[in-house]
Amino acid sequence: MQADAAHRATQAALSTASSLGLTAHNAVVLHDSNKLTLRLQPCDVLARVAPAAHQSAQFELDIAQRLFEFGSPVAALETPEVFTRDDFVVTLWTYYEPVTTQAIPPADYAEALERLHAGMRRVDLPTPHFTDRISEAQTLVADPERTPKLTDADRAFLAGTLDRLRRAVSDSGRPEQLLHGEPHPGNLLPTAIGPLFIDFETCCRGPVEFDLAHAPDEVADFYPGVDHDLLRDCRAVMLAMITAWRWDRDDQFPDGHRLGVEWLSDLRQATAR
Repeated sequence: MQADAAHRATQAALSTASSLGLTAHNAVVLHDSNKLTLRLQPCDVLARVAPAAHQSAQFELDIAQRLFEFGSPVAALETPEVFTRDDFVVTLWTYYEPVTTQAIPPADYAEALERLHAGMRRVDLPTPHFTDRISEAQTLVADPERTPKLTDADRAFLAGTLDRLRRAVSDSGRPEQLLHGEPHPGNLLPTAIGPLFIDFETCCRGPVEFDLAHAPDEVADFYPGVDHDLLRDCRAVMLAMITAWRWDRDDQFPDGHRLGVEWLSDLRQATAR
């Protein structure tokens, strides 16, 4: 977030916590992107703050609450309510102190993801399809005003790759279910009670290989029944999507342009193989 927005978002989080009787005098920024993630102190509650005009907070809370009730490995809510303050929406979660700075072992990662998927098969809520996310990337690539720095050759390559991979994954015939959408290492916390998933705003329906594509490569070796050909295509389409987002003129990702160039090269190598 821009500095002024981040300041107002922080004040919205502190005000929300105080209105609930929580002692919150200070906020430590844990993550800053389109959402602000804060550790409120001394109450030790985690706040997620997003602009009210661009958020899916209620969707995320509904899914997280159901998964927690099913015993899935997810972070708990401090309160199952969305609060609106100063054009921001605020949600409050349990804060978990990380127990290690080391990467979660692939076997543990796979076991947590398998348990998450088992719980997600029990959640009955309207959710987007994974192809909706691919469509968003395709729309971005097709619009030179939104992606002005893409060359004609790169635009044609990226558009063709997204289209081909979308059809390949869609036509796989694999069973589909509710997915996390982005279960990468940044969304899996190592806690004293085991790995816990966070950030459910990208949940969608699709084959489990689409989720596995976001995890470290070794995780798939411990996840049962993986279609490795489909996983290869899902990894490529995931790379194509995040590459497209880096060329968005409004992208706020740190060092985003350099990554866009680098990932285009990686995508060419991956699709050539």
